[in-house]
This record gives sequence, C-alpha cells and structure tokens, in this order.
Amino acid sequence: MEQAKNKLSLKKRSFSAMLWSGAEAFAKQGLQFGISVVLARLLGPEEYGTIALLYIFVELAWVFGDSGFSSSLVQRQDLTIVDESTVFWIHVFFGLLLTGTLCFAAPWVAEFYEKPILLPLMQIMASAFFISSLGSIHHVLLTKGLDFKRPMKVSMTAGLFSGCIAIGMALQGYGVWSLAAQTVSSSILTTTLFWMLSGWRPRFVFSLASAKRLFGYGGYLMLADLLTVSYNRIYTLYIGKVYSVADLGIYSRADNTKQIPLDVMSKMYARVAFPVFSQAASDKEKLLRGMQYALRGVMLITMPIMAGLLVSAQEVVLTLFGEKWLSVVPILEILCLAGVFWPLQLLNTNILKALGFSRLLFTTEILKKLLGIGFIVFAMPYGIFGIAWSQVAYGMMGFLINAYFSGRQLGYGIFRQIADIVPVLLVSAIMATAVYHLGQYFVLDPILMLIAKMLLGISVFLITGFLFRLRILLDIPIFFKKQPSTIS
Repeated sequence: MEQAKNKLSLKKRSFSAMLWSGAEAFAKQGLQFGISVVLARLLGPEEYGTIALLYIFVELAWVFGDSGFSSSLVQRQDLTIVDESTVFWIHVFFGLLLTGTLCFAAPWVAEFYEKPILLPLMQIMASAFFISSLGSIHHVLLTKGLDFKRPMKVSMTAGLFSGCIAIGMALQGYGVWSLAAQTVSSSILTTTLFWMLSGWRPRFVFSLASAKRLFGYGGYLMLADLLTVSYNRIYTLYIGKVYSVADLGIYSRADNTKQIPLDVMSKMYARVAFPVFSQAASDKEKLLRGMQYALRGVMLITMPIMAGLLVSAQEVVLTLFGEKWLSVVPILEILCLAGVFWPLQLLNTNILKALGFSRLLFTTEILKKLLGIGFIVFAMPYGIFGIAWSQVAYGMMGFLINAYFSGRQLGYGIFRQIADIVPVLLVSAIMATAVYHLGQYFVLDPILMLIAKMLLGISVFLITGFLFRLRILLDIPIFFKKQPSTIS
C-alpha cells in the first residue's frame, strides 16, 4: 500500500511540474516559432546561413559560461547561500571573459569564412553572454525548486518583445542584423525580468572550497557539453566553408524545424526529470519508476510528432516558410528519423547526472562523439544529405550507449527501454502510414492538406493507442482525479 502511495506521489509531483514546464515550453517555443515563420518569409537562406556560422562559437561560449556549476546546484540537496553566491560570481566572471574573448576572435572568424560582416555581428552578439550571466542563477534555482510559473512569464515577455524588434528590423531591410538584435534584446529582457520576479539576490562572498566542491561534479558535465556542442555544430564549419552559406541556411532551417517540438519535449521532461531524479537518487526503486514513466511519456509525444512531421514535411514547409524554402523538405524528412532518439539520450543522460556519475557521463560522451565524427567523415562526400543521414546513425548509436551505461546503474537498460518504446512505435507507424496515403490519394491546397493530415493523424493515433491499450495513455486520467488520501 505504501509503495502504491509513493508511486502515485512521484507521478503526481512529476506530472504537476511537467505541466508548468510544458506550459512554459509550449508558450516560449510557440512564440519563437511564430516569429521565426514571419522572419523566414522576410529573410532567406543566405541570411540564416550567415548567422548559423556563428552558432558553434555562441554555443561553446554558453558551455564555458555555465561551467557545469548550474547542474551542480540542481543535483546537490545541501546548498547554502554561499554556494549559490559563489556560482553567481563565477558565472559573471566567465560572462565577461567570454564576451572579451569572442570580440577578440571575431576578425579571425570573419577571415576564415571570408565574410567581413561576421566581424561586427560576432562582437555585438558576444555581449549577450555577460548580460545573460547576471540572471542565470535565478533561473537555475527556480528550476531546482520545480517553479516554472515565473520562467514562463519571463520567456513569454522576452520572446515577444525581442521577436517584435527582429520583425520590425527585418521589415526595414536590416537583414541578418535583425536576427542578431533578437538574440541580444532577448538576453537583456530575460535577465531584467528574472531580477524583478525572483527574490534571490547574491551576497558579496566567494568560497574557493565551495567552488572546488561544485566543480568536482560539474567539471565533467562542462567537458561533456563541450563535446556535444562541438559535434552538433561541426557540420556548420564544413558546410559553410566547403559548400555555400545558402546550403547551410537550408540545413539549419531543417534542423531548427525538427528541433522545435524536441525542445518542447526536453523542457517538459528532461528539465523536470533532472531535479526530480536528483531528489529520488537515494531510492533506486523510486528512481526506476520515475525513469520508466518519463520515458513512456516523452515517447508518447515525440514519436507521433516526428512521424507526422516526416510524412507532412512538404506541407509544413510550404505553409510556414514558402516555396523558396522547398529544398528543406528532404533534409527535414531525414532529420525527423534522428529526432526520435534525442529525448531518449536526454533522459538516460539525466539518470547518470542525478546519480552523480558525471565522470562516467563524460566518458560516454567521448565514446559517442568519436563514433559520431566517424559518421560525419564518412558522410561528408555526400553533401548535406549525407550529413543528415550521419545524424540518424549517431542518434541511434547514442541512445544505445546511454541506455547501456544508465542501465548498469539503474537496472533499466537497452532491452527494457526498447520494450517500453515498441508499443508507441507501432502505433506511430500505423498513424504515419494512414497520413502518408492520405497525401497520395487526395490533392489539396498545402494548408488544407496539412490540417487534414493533422486531424487524421491525431484521430488514428488516439484510437489505435486505446485499442492497443498503451499504458501511458491509460495513466493520464489518474492525474485529473482527486485522491487526497493517497497523495503525500
């Protein structure tokens, strides 16, 4: 009886946090997506390709700015104000350091790509690192406390205003500068709002012992993140240098479109999973139940979305971005296959992080990236299509590696995870088949066809899911029933 209470308590708590995190994710991603659709119609592959050349430097700088300390704050359950203030000042120091470093390196980046505009672009965007460092700890502490209401307000407000600035500048003909302005203005508004809405304030203290203790765990996470960003953006160096900026813009548009629903899922589940898993790390049985529930839940949403996007890619691109982006369609279809494995890797990674195995996590990232680089090298002669297929191979291999190592620590390995995934995979395959044949037998306007495919896909998935008695679907009504006697 007590086990049943604890099981329901864990689900209720995780589900409540997931709802607020999901509300923030949907609101933020929905707003950003709407703005990106408008900007994509005002700008072209050339402008997006130009800004994409800087992504690797921007993301590497974010990793250094975080230094793994944010994850340490979430993972540890015995924090003091000295710990929190120490991390704040470290973030501020790295923010200043990285802003200066990127401004200094900008001339070499512009020369490497033979695009002079990258010099001022990189220097302007570099200011976002210092600005964001001033509000990063506020966000981390809210996440640790599973408070996603205030981050949702911050995300919506900052996203709306920065998006309006970008659209206004694009309409005035500022081109790629509108995208840079969006990044910088979003950082300014986000940091300002976190200080206004959060009651936390840093103290003028710094503890070297606290920094060493937190970095002992977070240092390996920083190295793992560096490997991940380097691998994820290495194609930009190759495509942007060997092919064309327009090709990079096409690939980036496909990747970003695929990533939008995945980012929502990662914020709904992975961001909630880490603090929840960390609090349950001392109880392996409870942690196992939480991981099973999270995996079933995330794949219930991710699998049909990726399958539906794959068979509706042409309608999505034509409806949202217009005919000038039609070259995105085949790349997007391939990347949807890779997208299925992304949340699986995140959840398994969060298990190792929650259990404190940051060094093991770093080791797995080395192994994955060595294999991934091999995939990319093999695929490079085949252009952007080959690189897209290399991401599918990497996604599959990455899941198998993460699931193997997390399975050794938790007893929930590759085969048990696959067994939990297979029912959703079968239902999604049936849904995708029905949606695909709809497009083969009927000819409609792209917008009408997209609506028809969405309605058919949702109907087929829900009906088939209940017929197959998908466990996670049957669990959903439990969370909307009042059971005060069993909730602790």
